[in-house]
Amino acid sequence: MVSVGLTALIALAVVATATLSGIFGMAGGIVLMGMFLVVLPVGSAMMLHGTTQAVSNGYRAFLTRDHIVWSVFSFYIVGAIASLGALGAISFVPDKALVFICVGTVPFAAAALPARFALDITKPGMPVICGFIITLINLVAGVAGPLLDAFFVKSDLTRHQIVATKAITQTLSHLLKLVYFGVLVRQVAIDADGDLATLPWWLYVMVIPCAMLGTTLGTKVLDKISDTNFRKWSQWIILTLGAICIARGVTLWV
Repeated sequence: MVSVGLTALIALAVVATATLSGIFGMAGGIVLMGMFLVVLPVGSAMMLHGTTQAVSNGYRAFLTRDHIVWSVFSFYIVGAIASLGALGAISFVPDKALVFICVGTVPFAAAALPARFALDITKPGMPVICGFIITLINLVAGVAGPLLDAFFVKSDLTRHQIVATKAITQTLSHLLKLVYFGVLVRQVAIDADGDLATLPWWLYVMVIPCAMLGTTLGTKVLDKISDTNFRKWSQWIILTLGAICIARGVTLWV
């Protein structure tokens, strides 16, 4: 049974984090995943997060559709589908501590990549590799935005192209997360978490307008910041959030 208080908290969290994602194209997903993991079992958190982020990213992609680099997305799809098939074959469902630690580790792993290994999403073959890796991490940790950013930050794309193209790729990854946890490993998740693994249908409906509202607000702010500040603030925000998630995961594990 989902209480009124929990429902209100989820609604506010979705609006706030969608706004954050609308500005930076990431960060909001990590905050939202962390909040969901505090109050929900892993399976439920993944499903609700997937719904919210698919809507948030999908609507952001629609709002910025003129800036999407479609050649990148078309090859990203190939890698993403391959990743879903690979993980689906073993029906893996992570526990909560592992998810927290994986979520927190992603931005640090991205920041630690040597300059000579710059992951430029516009290079040949890179979108396929990106699609496979990002979708794999998204299915295990629930979010992969910071690492996805590493594929874009060294490219010559503008901030609007980055946000728009990341939005469409993340929309696909989160839809595949819904397929994974809602169909492929649904029974495994229910067996692990019991009845709490199934949330009422209206909760999924409720987060849709909340995500759209936050995305609209964030997109308006994006137009007012420079490319330089966009890249600088993104890095600091995401590393801080990563540290918080790692600390939470460690406390659950010990």
